[in-house]
Amino acid sequence: MEHHPFCCSVKGFVKKLRLALTAASMTLFILTQAPEPYIVITGFEVTITLFFIILYMLRLDRIITFLFWPLLDILNSLVAAIFMIIISVLALIPETTKYMVLGGVFGLLAVVCCIADAALIYRKLLFNPSGPYQKKAIHDEI
Repeated sequence: MEHHPFCCSVKGFVKKLRLALTAASMTLFILTQAPEPYIVITGFEVTITLFFIILYMLRLDRIITFLFWPLLDILNSLVAAIFMIIISVLALIPETTKYMVLGGVFGLLAVVCCIADAALIYRKLLFNPSGPYQKKAIHDEI
């Protein structure tokens, strides 16, 4: 089986799409001078998503093996989905401006990407645990 770089994989595409949607949502919230929690939460999600993209592009998950990166990535995706649902729904309720509504819509699309990202990682761990995530059996070490 040949190795595909992270940037060309489905997981990489979903992460980059999630980053773009969250950054667009944050930008629209900044333009509309939305409440600070909207901007802070979306900015935090942009930062964490960018961290995971850089981590996987530089293959640091294979170097830093004392952390179980897939679990951290799944937890991040699920927590991000919860926060982004809350922020997006709150942004859509008052319908103050067109850009605020667009920020909420982009946030909801980012939630779909968060759930897809978590599902892809879970599926990889469940059906194809290759690389440093594969645990060796006791009899392999003897």
